[in-house]
Amino acid sequence: MKTKKEKIETVDLGAEERIKQAATRLFAKNGFAGTRTRDIAQEAGINLALLNYYFRSKEKLFDLVMLEAMQDFMRSIASIVNNKDMSLEVKLENLVQNYFQLFLVQPDLPLFVMNELRTNPKRLESHLGIKKVIVGSHFFEQIKKRTPKKVNPFQFLMNTMALTVFPFLAAPMLKIIGDMDESAYLQILEERKKKIPQWILAQLLTAKS
Repeated sequence: MKTKKEKIETVDLGAEERIKQAATRLFAKNGFAGTRTRDIAQEAGINLALLNYYFRSKEKLFDLVMLEAMQDFMRSIASIVNNKDMSLEVKLENLVQNYFQLFLVQPDLPLFVMNELRTNPKRLESHLGIKKVIVGSHFFEQIKKRTPKKVNPFQFLMNTMALTVFPFLAAPMLKIIGDMDESAYLQILEERKKKIPQWILAQLLTAKS
């Protein structure tokens, strides 16, 4: 039989997890600015005071759920980039696929990452271990082998990230420029998801030493 203390801790842990799940859903649906702490509390089935007790502010809750999403994402990336039985072509396709799936579910995540990179890049690296996952990976070795002499392989890594992330960061502006609604823009993204690996591989083949 559980003690009174153990019962309280179980309830508390359940409420905390419900808050994070509710926040993840609402941040993905409405963005940071469009989500109120009162909405998160209602979605989680708790009162606002309990939410404030656990997380103090919407900013801290946002940071937490976004960071956890990035950590889950980096684990999936690590399994791809260190697979020695997977060709470079297949890895590029899988990496782009994973990025798109994540950003479609978490549209605020790219902006969160960019802000972290500008304000506190060491904190992001310490939490995610990006350098170890990417630069020390089998994937990066494959890129170096395919890269012409005197061309830094990091250029291709940056190009992959830029081609993938920018359309999500600039989505509001690009929709206006292209006179597209959400459905039309998602169709463009779906086409782009297939093209990015082809563009990167073409760069590797045509780059001059």
